[in-house]
Order: sequence, then C-alpha cells, then structure tokens
Amino acid sequence: MRNGKSEKDRSRRRRKRITIVTVYVAIAVGLAWFFESQATTTVIFVRHAEKDLSIPDDPPLSPAGRERVAELTRQLVDADVVAGIDAIYATPFVRTQQTAEPLSARLNIPIQNYDPDDNEAVLDRILKKHKGKIVLVVGHSDTIPTLIADLGASKKVPPIAEDEYDNIYLVSIPWFGQTKTIRLRYGAPYLGPPGEAVM
Repeated sequence: MRNGKSEKDRSRRRRKRITIVTVYVAIAVGLAWFFESQATTTVIFVRHAEKDLSIPDDPPLSPAGRERVAELTRQLVDADVVAGIDAIYATPFVRTQQTAEPLSARLNIPIQNYDPDDNEAVLDRILKKHKGKIVLVVGHSDTIPTLIADLGASKKVPPIAEDEYDNIYLVSIPWFGQTKTIRLRYGAPYLGPPGEAVM
C-alpha cells in the first residue's frame, strides 16, 4: 500500500513538473513571438537622384544622378549587419525607379510602386506589411517631408531645395516609445543657393 501511494505521489510530481516546464516553454515562445512582432521598424527616405533637365516630361537620371545612385547603393547594400533592407518602395516615375533599381538588383528585392499623392496608403502598407523591418522609400522633394511628418517622426523637416539631392532620412518607429528621425548626407554635397555659404 505504501508502495502504491509512493508511486502515485511520484507520478503526480512528475505530471506537475511536466506541466510547469510546458507552461514555461509556452511563455518563452509567446514572449519571443511578441517581441519579434513588436520590433522597431526603420524607414529610410531618399529623394530621387539628379534628373536630366533637358527632358521635360518624366526625365531620367543625369550622369551626376547615376553617380549618386552608385554611392547610395554602396551605402545601403549592407545597411544592417544582420539582415539588410527588406523592402523597396518608389513612385512610378523614371527618376525614382532608376534611383531604386541598382539596389533592387543587388539585393534581389522587387521595387514596389506607390502613389506619391497618397501618403496614408503607402505608410499603412509599410507599417502593416514590414513591421520590424528596414524599408527604403524613394520619393520627391515635396513628398518626403510630409511622409516623415505623417509617420509622427518630425514635423520640422526643412524644405528640400530643387537642386538638393544628398539627404538620407532614417526614421525609426519603435513598438514602444517615440519615433525618431536622423538626417545624414551622401554623395556630392548640396552647396545651397548661389551666393550663400553652407556650413
């Protein structure tokens, strides 16, 4: 009888241990999934590179623009040491497509077109489809500041001049906390309006 009771106690303790281990494993898997799904999303905004001003309708890139794109590609191929850029968005104009194409080809990531007049649609798509990822968005001088503002990052992005092409804006959107914007420069520097010194 004592043996039967002892065996029953051992069996009960074994079941209890298995239940505790199972609960801990389920909690660990659940927490890992939660933090992975809530990771920081990074959106990199760039304006298309220099365009060929001799072509009035939907101009392609100029030679200077192609040089800038080569530098942009070099900078962004290894943007993240672990995974790199996960998605590329560009408006359907020739100059934005040509700005995105070399990076798209190097990373074997298709360019997804977006409507430059519908910030809400593209930002909603990026935030839902690429949560926790790194996304490049190629836009225009008049659309990038509003895209950044609409993300809740910064409403103080200065206007981008007609001949200013050297900005890279990094917008980080954490799952918890404040959205941040960092502006970097790349390629040939913007010298400002004629006659005005740029510091």
